Amino acid sequence: MKTLIRLSAVAFTLCAYACAQGGGDQKRGEQKQKAQPAQTQQRGQQTQQRGGNVGGGYVPSRGPAPVRTPPTPRPTGGGKTPPPRPDGGPVNRGPAPPQQQQPPQQQRRTFNDQPNHPQAPHVHQNNVWVGHDTGRGDANYHLDHPWEHGRFTAGIGPQHVWRLGGGNRERFRVGSFYFQLAQYDYDYTNDWLWDNDDIVIYDDPDHPGYYLAYNVRLGVYVHVLYLGN
Repeated sequence: MKTLIRLSAVAFTLCAYACAQGGGDQKRGEQKQKAQPAQTQQRGQQTQQRGGNVGGGYVPSRGPAPVRTPPTPRPTGGGKTPPPRPDGGPVNRGPAPPQQQQPPQQQRRTFNDQPNHPQAPHVHQNNVWVGHDTGRGDANYHLDHPWEHGRFTAGIGPQHVWRLGGGNRERFRVGSFYFQLAQYDYDYTNDWLWDNDDIVIYDDPDHPGYYLAYNVRLGVYVHVLYLGN
């Protein structure tokens, strides 16, 4: 009889311990489920702070398409030239047109098309090249002697990721090859790491003599000249 009572007491104790353990596991599970939305929200905030869909290791699958800029229409005169006077005097052409004022100095463009996007030409993660829209007539990227140092053929496009090997805006190295930034783009590389960042070289379809160097970490790109090796 005493043995039976002891077995019952042991069984009751084991049952109570199991219930307590199950309740603890359930409580911990609920805490974990509550923590997951907070972690997801934190990751979303971090992604938004990085610019959302720019940079962060994204490599565009292709370079930009050429810009199809319509030709500028030629100015036309205001009617036919009046015939000369019979007495040889000057022709009355009416009052002289007012003198045109010189256009104001060109201001720098803005590129932060969305909140937290960089103030530099950049590429969205849906392969939209923001800022590549001025076409062949852009005087900021005109060269009198394109391809003066030859063409870069070592590796162009998304399958070739190059590590910057030191230098600066005037002359930087990737592998055993050297490049130089277009002077107009100097301010777009203030936060580049010249001895550590990865870049991808793309063809520039609109500005002969230039390539586009895309920074994989930042998602921005600049115009560069090939200097040889």
